[in-house]
Amino acid sequence: MSKPKISKVKQKEIAKERINTLFNQAKDIFSENRSLSDRYVFLARKIAMKSKVRIPKEFKLRFCKHCYKYLMPGNNCRIRKQPGKIIISCLECKKFMRIPVLKKRKVISKNKTQKKKIKKSSK
Repeated sequence: MSKPKISKVKQKEIAKERINTLFNQAKDIFSENRSLSDRYVFLARKIAMKSKVRIPKEFKLRFCKHCYKYLMPGNNCRIRKQPGKIIISCLECKKFMRIPVLKKRKVISKNKTQKKKIKKSSK
């Protein structure tokens, strides 16, 4: 007899939970064993690729895109802010990642635009 199949949605939920726990464990163990935290990042990436799940942005910034090492600011990475971008430098592989920072746009609510139209039409 074969195992009952788990639905794709359930598999993705399980994968997200495992990725979350692996990154939290990597954070906790980093000060004691760096190679183990790097292994946790490796496993989390493998799970994400296998199940076709995106790694959340908060975790994507926690590992190097080039050498896949877990990054801890002050220990093995440097974070600098420049106008319009954040630069994260990995001190393990000497490479860096540039992350654009978008300016916030003013959102005009529909009510304000409707009020302006009403005023114009009443004149």
